[in-house]
Amino acid sequence: MNYELIKVEKKDHITIVTINRADVMNCISPPTSQELSHAFNTFDQDPDAWVCIITGAGEKAFSAGNDLKYQAKHGGEVVAKQYVGVKGGFAGIAYRYDCYKPFIAAVNGLALGGGFEIALACDIIIASTNASFGLPEPRVGLMAGAGGVHRLPRQIPYHLAMGMIMTSKRLTPQEALQYGLVNEVVAPDQLLPTAEKWAAEILKAAPLSIRASKEASLTGMRLSLEDAMTHNYPGVVAMRSSEDFVEGPRAFSEKRAPQWKGR
Repeated sequence: MNYELIKVEKKDHITIVTINRADVMNCISPPTSQELSHAFNTFDQDPDAWVCIITGAGEKAFSAGNDLKYQAKHGGEVVAKQYVGVKGGFAGIAYRYDCYKPFIAAVNGLALGGGFEIALACDIIIASTNASFGLPEPRVGLMAGAGGVHRLPRQIPYHLAMGMIMTSKRLTPQEALQYGLVNEVVAPDQLLPTAEKWAAEILKAAPLSIRASKEASLTGMRLSLEDAMTHNYPGVVAMRSSEDFVEGPRAFSEKRAPQWKGR
């Protein structure tokens, strides 16, 4: 696919996906979701792609969410049809439950509505001091249906989440850090380098171990502790039968850095 609305860059085992619609605050239209879905499908299927960073073009917005002008112009029925067959649904990630490779959101500005939902769907969030977070959908007659009303109360205390959802309150990056929503807040010029540093730290671990850990964490949260501890996770099976499962202990015993292969 030739991307017109996003940019994709690959650095070794890191894939950087940039929503490239700065002129409309990186809003997400169905065509944008289609391109993002293709990029994330490619990332998921590429054995040499181990970590994905998602960011937005410019410094004003990570993403201001759903492209309401596009929806108003084309109508809800047309928009709904354009999402048929789009893996991951909104932004290609809101409903992507079967990819256990790590996603890092590098939030460079406004993360509102669907933009905040994209960040919430990631595993790690790095925020610029220019960032802000909110779910303003009720004020335009909508709701944060791409995961916001479900993920936010699972990631911060219930009353804080409902306060944000019901009043459309925006969080500063410092408040988001205080609430545990983001991992780190940095200056704008340090945002992508910091996200890449986090990715580099992840790459020090065996990729199949990272995926097994994410799969077990996400699946286990839906189970009782006893069931989670005894559940059979396909990713763990793959990890234990991999070459890296042998390489890790061998490298440790030989006092050298492991050479991960991801298989």
